[in-house]
Amino acid sequence: MALLSVLAILALFLGGCTTWLEPLLNGEPAGVVTLTSTPAAEVNPGEPTRSPEPVAPIQGAVTIPIWLPPQFDPEGDTPAGDVLRARLDAFMEENPGVLLVTRVKAASGPGGMLESLTAASAAAPNSVPALVALSRSDLESAALKGLILPLDGLTAAAENADWYTYARELGRVQNSTFGLPFVGDALVLISRMPAEGQNAHTSWSDVFSVNKAVIFPANDSQALVTLALYRSAGGLLQDLQGRPTLDPEFLKQVLQNYKDGIGRGAFPNWLTQVQTPGQAWQAFIEKQGDWVVTWSSNYLSDLPPDANAALLPSLGSDPFTLATGWSWSLTDADPLRRETTVRLMEFLTDSAFLADLTSAAGYLSTRPTALAAWPNQSLQPVISQVVLAAEVRPANELLASLGPVLRDAVLSIFNGEADPTQAAATAAERLGSP
Repeated sequence: MALLSVLAILALFLGGCTTWLEPLLNGEPAGVVTLTSTPAAEVNPGEPTRSPEPVAPIQGAVTIPIWLPPQFDPEGDTPAGDVLRARLDAFMEENPGVLLVTRVKAASGPGGMLESLTAASAAAPNSVPALVALSRSDLESAALKGLILPLDGLTAAAENADWYTYARELGRVQNSTFGLPFVGDALVLISRMPAEGQNAHTSWSDVFSVNKAVIFPANDSQALVTLALYRSAGGLLQDLQGRPTLDPEFLKQVLQNYKDGIGRGAFPNWLTQVQTPGQAWQAFIEKQGDWVVTWSSNYLSDLPPDANAALLPSLGSDPFTLATGWSWSLTDADPLRRETTVRLMEFLTDSAFLADLTSAAGYLSTRPTALAAWPNQSLQPVISQVVLAAEVRPANELLASLGPVLRDAVLSIFNGEADPTQAAATAAERLGSP
């Protein structure tokens, strides 16, 4: 009777946990487990929360839940997903008894990565993942909210010399490291001109001389293209007290450049309806123009045969562009599991692996040795220029203050409501700049 009772209990337990435990019951990992349905521990705003069902621990087993966005889904049947899945499988093969469980979250919006992490941390801490892939914007917000752990003292990987300067800053918030960057993105200039012809156009005057429409998101609430040009001219974004600021002289150069482009027919008035780099790229694909300023990922993930990439023309003496990207961040509240999770972070930012991942996913390399190993070596020259000229986009708080002011200044030029001097002065005054 006792033996039958034990067997019945064991059968019930295994029947409810087969998805999670099968790789361990066979003695070694069988592959990455991907959750596609919402578990009981999932937190949805507006719904009552429930504590997760306890799962009996298995001696020696370590389960590491991972949250990542759709473009890196190991089960997404994409080149990037295939590369990442193989890497996760390799980690489990090298670490018997470790089970990696991936869960895909929307990159933004309701139910997205940051919102889900915030809700889970507040209402169901046991459902918080051990590792999460965060965009630069979400990483900054998560760090300031205390949702992710600083890596200082936990890993020496962030101090390795094999990082591009922009990439090192991707994972830092307020002088502490909160992420190991694995892919980057930057604003670039794309055209349908032959590569040798495009590379000859190193200034905006050269671009305007072609008499072709140049698409960019003139109505972007973050004004990222305008910010990139303003920084390239030498303009600062903060004063000595750290307050948002705009130098009217440098901003005037940017607005004058827009006015010159409008006068040459390079910037059509319908650009005032374009709000994002993604919309600008779509307009380019639809052949509404022959040039476009957009994120490098839009180009690299598609590589249209009739288009070529170039560094964004600078208004100063040095090349410059703005960058963003994705980093692995630590959310593991279990100190006994944390060491394994950190090793996984290091494993997922290995240079040889990142060469394959960034090439497959259509993103910029975060490490010089990774770019050197890119399969498509024809892209290396222009990508090398971009990553060396890149600076991480301004902080969320700065963008919230500067973006709308700069957008209004740009629209005033397109609508003929002010000249560059007036528009620049108005923008500076709105921020309380001298």
